[in-house]
Amino acid sequence: MTNLTAKDLVGLVQSVFPRHPGDRFLGMLVDIPRDPGRDNPAWKERRQLALDWSKILKEHAADIPLEGVRLIAYADIGSNNADLPDGGFVIEDRLPERADQLENIGQNRSFENFFQETQIFLAPTEYSTTAPLKVAAKRFGFRAATMPGFSSQMIPALQIDYAKVARRVDALKTRLDRADWADVLFLVDRHGECKVLFDLRFRTAHSSAGRFPEQGTAGNLPSGEAYIVPYEGEKGESSRTHGELPVQVGPDILFFSIVENRAVRVDGEGESVLAERNHLKREPAYGNMAELGFGVLSDLGLRPIGEMLLDEKLGFHVAFGRSDHFGGIVGPKNFSSPQEVIHLDRIYIPATQPRIKIASIILGYPDGSAEAIMKAGQYQIF
Repeated sequence: MTNLTAKDLVGLVQSVFPRHPGDRFLGMLVDIPRDPGRDNPAWKERRQLALDWSKILKEHAADIPLEGVRLIAYADIGSNNADLPDGGFVIEDRLPERADQLENIGQNRSFENFFQETQIFLAPTEYSTTAPLKVAAKRFGFRAATMPGFSSQMIPALQIDYAKVARRVDALKTRLDRADWADVLFLVDRHGECKVLFDLRFRTAHSSAGRFPEQGTAGNLPSGEAYIVPYEGEKGESSRTHGELPVQVGPDILFFSIVENRAVRVDGEGESVLAERNHLKREPAYGNMAELGFGVLSDLGLRPIGEMLLDEKLGFHVAFGRSDHFGGIVGPKNFSSPQEVIHLDRIYIPATQPRIKIASIILGYPDGSAEAIMKAGQYQIF
């Protein structure tokens, strides 16, 4: 299994989390399967990486410099971006195969306690912790790099030129901050054109460039995107987001009818149509247009590996569902249960949705001007 050396890991922490005088402890978060039947080889490998990294960083904590490193294991939350459980366990030298074994080998403590005492977190987990850690980071002032689905295949993405990444991400964020709208034109195999206008008023964009210099922030690692939540209508004026959003699921093409920033109907071909209709009927909050994301890593030679953590950073993507962790208003309270909370990205690059192409993305600004930032799937601004 490809791994990072002690020098790599120390350098990674130093680069991702520029030193603050109050930094004392790093917490390595890892989720343990509640149901062994849902375990998988990639999850097992990730847990082993977390254990290995925590041991190495403990031995080299003084080089970072930090007082200590803690491995914090907890029962998996069952879905991406659902809230964390009340507590977890400090683990010393081994991880159990099942969550019900944690109390036999670890020290139980509340997450509130962890958040109060820990200034830096790395979270190579099965289920994404980005949303709950973003919310908690603002409250407690820690910094966190979330790594859901991380695997050894992603290690090259930790070794790229993040200065170049930052320049590209900043160029996108500057434009998204100014924009009132984004007009996205799709070309769909055997169906022709589809278009969605996304309302970007009353919103500012976020930068995910691989570094977290500011306290109270959390985001993905590997990084390489600018993203923004479309306006969701909370200011008493309806969202102007509307159109027809195509999504390829397996071989099937689906068409989501978007009205006031919500998917209200699904048409299309194949068995996926029924599943998506049922999902929308069961959980209307799933239909929320939660994010427009602009990844930049494809241009740096990286390719998709089937894990959202990396793949979404490669190009343009649209997310459904939860948005409160990005500054929107849709959160766990809008879903029927914690297990139904979801933030799901649909990535528009040839390797993930080969039947759908981005013809153009145009941003419109308050002064009436407009700018094409993407044509034929390629950025036009750098």
